[in-house]
Amino acid sequence: MSDFLKSKTERYSLIVIYTLCSLWMLDIRSLIPPDEGRYAEMAREMFVTGDWVTTRLNGIKYFEKPPLHIWMSATAYTIFGVGEWQARLWNGLSGIISVLLVGYTGRKVFGGQVGYYASAILASMIFWTGASQFNTLDIGVAATMSISLCALLLAQLDSATIREGRNWMLVCWAGVALSVLAKGLIGMVLPGAVLVLYVLGSSDRGILRRLHLVSGGVLFLVVTLPWFILVAIKNPEQPYFFFVNEHWNRFFLKDHHREGAWYYFLVLMVPATMPWLPLLPSSLIRAREKSPGQFQPTILLLVWTIFILFFFSYSKSKLPGYILPVLPALAMLAAVHLENASLKIFRLPTIFLAVWGVIGMTGLTMTGKLDLSPRDTNLLHSSIPLLVIAFSVCIIGAVGGWYAIKRERRSVMVLFVAVASWIFTQLILTAYEPFGRHQSGIDVAKVIKPELTSTTPVYSVGTYEQSMTFYLEHTVIPVNYTDELSFGLKQEPERGIPDLKIFYKRWRQNAALGQPQFAIVRFDLYDELSMQGLPMIVRASNDRIVVISGTSNPIFNHQILEQ
Repeated sequence: MSDFLKSKTERYSLIVIYTLCSLWMLDIRSLIPPDEGRYAEMAREMFVTGDWVTTRLNGIKYFEKPPLHIWMSATAYTIFGVGEWQARLWNGLSGIISVLLVGYTGRKVFGGQVGYYASAILASMIFWTGASQFNTLDIGVAATMSISLCALLLAQLDSATIREGRNWMLVCWAGVALSVLAKGLIGMVLPGAVLVLYVLGSSDRGILRRLHLVSGGVLFLVVTLPWFILVAIKNPEQPYFFFVNEHWNRFFLKDHHREGAWYYFLVLMVPATMPWLPLLPSSLIRAREKSPGQFQPTILLLVWTIFILFFFSYSKSKLPGYILPVLPALAMLAAVHLENASLKIFRLPTIFLAVWGVIGMTGLTMTGKLDLSPRDTNLLHSSIPLLVIAFSVCIIGAVGGWYAIKRERRSVMVLFVAVASWIFTQLILTAYEPFGRHQSGIDVAKVIKPELTSTTPVYSVGTYEQSMTFYLEHTVIPVNYTDELSFGLKQEPERGIPDLKIFYKRWRQNAALGQPQFAIVRFDLYDELSMQGLPMIVRASNDRIVVISGTSNPIFNHQILEQ
């Protein structure tokens, strides 16, 4: 190694620092709805009920996704208790493990500094860092697909022994199986299609004989089939909904209202890969070059990147997180490119980082021109100091990286840029916390949570506040609301109330009996409840909801918690 990381102590110290800092950051923000609250609550309900087969949201059957993420979070609750960082732990570990695996694979497959460069690049890409701190399914499927990709690269090395090839291919098959349990059929469709295209586009036909199809296929079925069989036995309606509605319809139809232009993900690559974007065009071009030996790892990485981008670009359902499985492959390609790049190439990320910082600082001076509500203006002002620090870090990191390149210390430059980008992303996430806390409803939930028992009815009228349910640690009864709960409510209609008239009747009956009850009411529906003369007390409200409690006398005591 040329100028840095010459000893195992240095390498392991970096790994420990990165791991500890990444895990520590999991607990500094509220759970932002809808995704963070949804998956945290699903895991909480699995933990409380002990039912690890039928996945539920708000006590209602919810089969949009497989259970791996929910299993992992429920396991974290079992070990460490229920909380925000526990809900994000699987995401944090997924991001960390993938970074380390990409680094190991880069070193074994390509040698030199490629492993170090690849892990530093992936760890500091904005989308990867952010997704590792955010409680969604996307980083989990990206991590499991990374396992299959890296294991395939290691298994197919010309220098691999028969035993090494077999063992790594079994890890690859296990990664594919976990990907299916993380997100569904794309977990095997994407790697399978990439493999076919690689065979067609390279001269490596022998790879088909090195896949260990029988033993690998058996392992795949052993990992995936048990849950699919058990959940179908307990819930016969699940297979059609999961495979048809959540796969075929999501990909080919616009039913989920997540359309985007064909270039959606190409545009998204700009922030997603910051600050390493300037390296990617030349990295992709160089990946076409044939390397010595039978196996062509850079071609496989190129096919992986292009096909997955094309696949999701063609899909009628597009979300930013879908791009994540591409990033480990891009990190390795960029690292291969850096290994033999000139000093001019090394300067590009520092320039891009500096420009990003200057643009950000300039943008902060224009926040007064934004058409924001008084509440959002106050929240933004509270975030400005962190935003200033975040963009300053970009500039400082760029200067440090430029100075390192002047002294021809390439790996030091990579470290400067990577650390600056990682810190920048964490500061941006932290700066959003005032908005995230407001969106989560945690402060509203605290008002009534001490009064709730396991039998206290809590209605949710015209809305479902994803994170608030988690903070209440109490399911709610949806009133005049279906949306993503629609399928589950069709199976178990008794868990909801279809219209307001039935709700009014039940509310009055409970009030007459003096039974405690609460309702989370969509803000624009509150006046309608008032006109009905329902006996209630306003306990708290914000700009989205009003929380009321029931009483035998119609008392209207407006207590605005946050506005």
